[in-house]
Amino acid sequence: MSNVLIRNARLVNEGREFDADVWVHNGRIEQIASSIEGVNAASEIDAAGQFLLPGMIDDQVHFRDPGAPHKGSIASESRAAVAGGITSFMDMPNTNPATLTLEALVAKESRAAACSVANYGFHFGVSQGNLDTVAALDPRRVAGVKVFMGASTGDMLVDDMPSLERLFANCPTILLTHCEYSPRIREREAEFQQRYGAEIPPVMHPLIRDAEACYQSSSLAVALARRCNTRLHVLHLTTARELALFGAGPLAGKRITAEVCAHHLLFDDGDYAALGHLIKCNPAIKTRADRDALRQALLCGRLDVIGSDHAPHTLAEKSRPYGLAPAGLPLVQHALPALLELVADGLLPLTTLVQKTSHAVAELFAIEERGFLREGYWADLTLIERLTQPRAVEADAILAHCGWTPFQGRSFRHAVRSTIVSGQLAWHDGQVQDDCQGLPLRYQRG
Repeated sequence: MSNVLIRNARLVNEGREFDADVWVHNGRIEQIASSIEGVNAASEIDAAGQFLLPGMIDDQVHFRDPGAPHKGSIASESRAAVAGGITSFMDMPNTNPATLTLEALVAKESRAAACSVANYGFHFGVSQGNLDTVAALDPRRVAGVKVFMGASTGDMLVDDMPSLERLFANCPTILLTHCEYSPRIREREAEFQQRYGAEIPPVMHPLIRDAEACYQSSSLAVALARRCNTRLHVLHLTTARELALFGAGPLAGKRITAEVCAHHLLFDDGDYAALGHLIKCNPAIKTRADRDALRQALLCGRLDVIGSDHAPHTLAEKSRPYGLAPAGLPLVQHALPALLELVADGLLPLTTLVQKTSHAVAELFAIEERGFLREGYWADLTLIERLTQPRAVEADAILAHCGWTPFQGRSFRHAVRSTIVSGQLAWHDGQVQDDCQGLPLRYQRG
């Protein structure tokens, strides 16, 4: 599928919607024009006026590979991703083993090269023992550097000030932070354990991992970045209070940026009653007022990108009591269709959604020749069908290895008809194309 002509599409790109044909040749967008004739296309797709978007680039996933095959793998989760219109992903380092060495990074790259149907990149992790390795990294070698300033497992928690100051002063590329203040969380959890014992209700999760725990950590990260002139990206913002830490306006020129995740835009604390631990995640889904503030911050530019934080666990694991139920949601297959509900409701312009899921992610991580519908760029494309009747999410269509989604039973007004990855058809009319091979992301950095 390296030579395909897409006819009669409604392109959404760089703030515009317009009708055009697109010719994909040798993996790249060869031509965009109102009408394309006389080309030797091996295949044609009639878009029939459907939206053609640059594929979503997900800056934060946990594909559990290596180390937890019962939860997911690069093979299984990349297939779920392309079914959801995601053409590229950046995987987090908290696997087993963690991505704390160049050898572990090479091993993950080799796994992806063998089985990923989406394009791939990997974030490098930070521990107390690898700060010299981080400081010596080639900035073109990794998507970013991820530090858990709170709420991590194993040896990836870095929360003492000397280590943090050293990291912020010496990180050679974009530094990503998970911000929650662990002492506050431990204190709150002890209080709720005294009250409820082992059976803490799921609705208490955002009161344990509360807005104060988030703000204490994110405000520290921003202060350190300003002091050290660090290129900082704060992941999964969840509270209205934290938004004041970030500047409004376009991405260009910012040294400090922020991400919001799909579930924090689409759920609120009223959903715990029905979904319980299925929506337990860190940082926690918080109040409706926080959710609405996050939506508004997308419009003014305080939030720069949207990711999924896809983090699969089994239903059996999620059924455990509060202290044992793991945090995380499987989201890649349904993040984009769910976000399109905000567009359908008039809450988010489609051009803004494309900016936050494609253009800005490519710019933020300096990804070469992806994230835009431009001639000469790699053909990472998502064709979106506007449904005549809303379609419910059904269990038998779930491709994530864990086999469930918090969106099961919800109805969406858009569906992903086709996904093209580096010029290859990866998903079309309900089927993954297993012969598609994603490519490694490349980064234009000095």
